[in-house]
Amino acid sequence: MTAVIHLRAETKPFERRSPLSPKTAKALISAGFRQTAAPPLPHIYVHFAHCFKKQDGWATELSRFAKAGGLLYDLEFLVDDRGARIAAFGFSAGFSGAALALLSWAHQLLHPGVPQGAVPAFDSASALVELVRSSVTEALPLNDGEYPRLMIIGALGRCGKGATECCLAAGIPEKSVLKWDMAETSRGGPFPEIVDVDVLLNCVYLGAHRVPPFTTLESLSTPERRLRVICDVSCDPNNENNPIPVYSGYSSFESPTISPSGTLDGPELRIIAIDHLPTMIAREASDEYAGLLLPSLLQLRDREKEGVWTRAEQTYRERVSELP
Repeated sequence: MTAVIHLRAETKPFERRSPLSPKTAKALISAGFRQTAAPPLPHIYVHFAHCFKKQDGWATELSRFAKAGGLLYDLEFLVDDRGARIAAFGFSAGFSGAALALLSWAHQLLHPGVPQGAVPAFDSASALVELVRSSVTEALPLNDGEYPRLMIIGALGRCGKGATECCLAAGIPEKSVLKWDMAETSRGGPFPEIVDVDVLLNCVYLGAHRVPPFTTLESLSTPERRLRVICDVSCDPNNENNPIPVYSGYSSFESPTISPSGTLDGPELRIIAIDHLPTMIAREASDEYAGLLLPSLLQLRDREKEGVWTRAEQTYRERVSELP
């Protein structure tokens, strides 16, 4: 196998992350790989394709590889022998989602009825935290001096831990952060407790199996609802297994919140549905991810016999076999 890795150019607006960092690129070069930035080629691809879980348009996207005889190693499906992902942006996604949700909460109090503006680019996570802290502090007098109450569903995973760390770093008291995981959700939703918090963060990895929705338009439509912001970090609105089925599209860093897909009683509710949240802290996210990915990239020459890559190829073949 050739020892060349092509780093695809990214064209998605605001996206600044990279699966390779200067440090890991140097390690690969030292190991004999050549690297170059190039447009996509119809051969072997290693990237996030967002089509293996039968998302909207999955068949069209996957057919492009199958018809050309290509091979897709989806980064989301690079797993070890226990089925755990070898690298993920989960922590950074949760951290960024919590930050943006708190900014949205503060914005609603400080500028009621005014759409939230574009999210600026941050050079570091600490710069983002400082903005969140100052915005929340400014909004506190309009909330009777009380910090917002947040519910994090999936709090024990990497994503949930990132969300929790951001909240605490921004000065939110730990008692104001309600951490839910499987023990709390095992009874099945919708969960009435959700309307009693200010911010809901869904940090649950969306798998192949349907779960009862955590909340619904009906359960949210009450004049007593306290909830003002939902950040669906998992963000897969077109998936039939989406446990937050109260919106139908995506938001963006240019326009970070959207309205629910139906009319609700109660205060204004805004939803954050951005599918690449970690790019808010692109430097830290890229460094962490690239470091986790490097050991497997160093084995790419032996992809026909190396476990991570053989498992990823098997997953690709299985998905192709399901094409209509």
